[in-house]
Amino acid sequence: MVRMKNKTTKVVSKRSRQKKEKRHPRKDLEHNADLEPFESDDEKEERPLKDKDERNEAEKGKDDDKSDEGSDDGLLDKSEPKDHGPLFSDENAAWLKPKNKSKLFDDSEDKIKSGKAQIIDDDDDDDDDDDADDDDADEDLLEIERESRRVDQEMEEEKQEAEEEMRRTISQQTSLYHLPTAGELDKDADRVVPPSEYRTHIESILEVLAEFKTRRESGRSRKEYIDVLCHFIAELYGYLPELVEYFLSMFGPTEALEFIDASDKPRPLVIRTNTLKVRRKDLAAALIKRGVSLDPLANWSKVGLKIVESPVPIGATPEYLGGHYMLQSAASMCPVLALGPEPQDKVLDMAAAPGGKTSYIAQLMKNTGVIVANDLKKERQKATVANMHRLGVKNVITCTHDGRKMGTIFKNRFDRILLDAPCSGLGVISRDPSVKVQRTIADVNQCAHLQKELLLAAIDALKFKGTKGAVMVYSTCSVSIAENEEVVNYALSKRDIRLVETGLDFGNPGYTRFQQKRFHPSLAMTRRFYPHVHNMDGFYVAKIEKLSDNRPGSKPEDADNEKEEKDELDDDDDDINVEGGGAKKQDTGTKQEKGKEGGSANNKSAKSTSSPDEAAISRKRTLQVSVPPKQAKPKKQRQNAKVTKPRRPKKDGM
Repeated sequence: MVRMKNKTTKVVSKRSRQKKEKRHPRKDLEHNADLEPFESDDEKEERPLKDKDERNEAEKGKDDDKSDEGSDDGLLDKSEPKDHGPLFSDENAAWLKPKNKSKLFDDSEDKIKSGKAQIIDDDDDDDDDDDADDDDADEDLLEIERESRRVDQEMEEEKQEAEEEMRRTISQQTSLYHLPTAGELDKDADRVVPPSEYRTHIESILEVLAEFKTRRESGRSRKEYIDVLCHFIAELYGYLPELVEYFLSMFGPTEALEFIDASDKPRPLVIRTNTLKVRRKDLAAALIKRGVSLDPLANWSKVGLKIVESPVPIGATPEYLGGHYMLQSAASMCPVLALGPEPQDKVLDMAAAPGGKTSYIAQLMKNTGVIVANDLKKERQKATVANMHRLGVKNVITCTHDGRKMGTIFKNRFDRILLDAPCSGLGVISRDPSVKVQRTIADVNQCAHLQKELLLAAIDALKFKGTKGAVMVYSTCSVSIAENEEVVNYALSKRDIRLVETGLDFGNPGYTRFQQKRFHPSLAMTRRFYPHVHNMDGFYVAKIEKLSDNRPGSKPEDADNEKEEKDELDDDDDDINVEGGGAKKQDTGTKQEKGKEGGSANNKSAKSTSSPDEAAISRKRTLQVSVPPKQAKPKKQRQNAKVTKPRRPKKDGM
């Protein structure tokens, strides 16, 4: 009985030692190697005996120790030496010690490997579970969140494409571009070349021109590259080569390509609110009800609306037929804004048809004052009259005079003049693609000659005396320098005028130099509008102020003398018309002979004189000689209407 108790106490002490080995396995192993293999009998008898409950706990702990022993041995390091010394110090060490330690370590390694495999399998299961969870999460996301993820994916794809493109660009830049020869270009004329091939050639030539010194072929000049580029652009976009060459000289290769490409794209549809009948917000609300999508035009316009999308024709709505708005491009509003007409002004629109700018002027003048809308062709004025009636304009007078004669017909009559001169239309190619193949440089120069005549006539019809300051605006729908800066520069040399600010905050400044030509520095105050810069039609606007009737190179005294002589000649012509009539009744034959003599004398004097002053003086003398002398008319005796007989003289004495 005593021996059983001693065995029980030994089991309890063994359990406590094994718990310490779990905390510090290596340290406890070294400590256990130095322990004595037995205990004395006195020490065994002095240990207290445990009760029945403690023995039961000891038996339970024994089973746990067996399981813990295998796990602890499995966690030992492989590099641990096999001879660990005696693990137990009592007589029970023989039957508690494992029979095969190597087998124990092998079992532990197998458990570790199986544990790792189990962990990997668990990770795979976790990944599958994560994917399933992600799918479930995508289904639970809102539409905007899914859209955000889709956008992120697209951005990542674009980033990868950009990197690939950069690598491709780097590889292309390392190689020189072979410029096609004339023979190769002739071969291309016999086959259908795809547009993508033209674009590739154009991009390659632009890259060479950007770094011409390092990337050009040896023996090739810049002009050769420009000529080939002009050929490719003309073939791709369907232009005449001379027009493409002109654009290349104006803008440069890269900007010229941007201009030509933008000219092929349609401009936004714009309408102008007629404030004589409706406000802009009311018009916008009415059109929105019809399903029209629109936006305000820009900050500089208070009446413009840009049509984004419309299910109905904009030119056939009840609002259009009622005169609530006018179809007008954004660029064509700029000349009227620069003119700045005021109420009660006298305004001349020299090229008015079909009346878009004329109606805008009347709108700014609030239907007051007078507007003379002139156009050369009578057929075009029918549209002007129709638009004025539809829009409710009441202060417009239409006429069909030759604009080159307006300076003599209306001399110094108008406070403001708008000259939207006829031009080649190089700025509105998107609206009229026929310009690409029908306009030549000769046509441009011909238009420029007509514009110079119209501009001088408009300046002559403009007032120069007044507190308001008479101004005019010259505009064209062309981007050529020959029709814009050259025309205004010519007028500066022929009339006493100056350029002033247009009042437009946007637009590119005008040219002050082009190739070998030099213009007046004040031309920088003019404004240019381009489709590739402002998303508007190509336009040019110049604002001119008239200073006097004097002309550069002539003295004021000479001008006064010419005016006096002209007045005298007019008076002499009036005398001829009045007095010549009475003389004709008296002696018709004599007057005809004198008229013939006077006519022959005029012809001779015109041939002999070399200056206009001498010709005017000689004409005056001949006219004075040919005029018959004045004759006094007999005075009629006044008679009383009631008296039928003359009174009898009184007799003396009566």
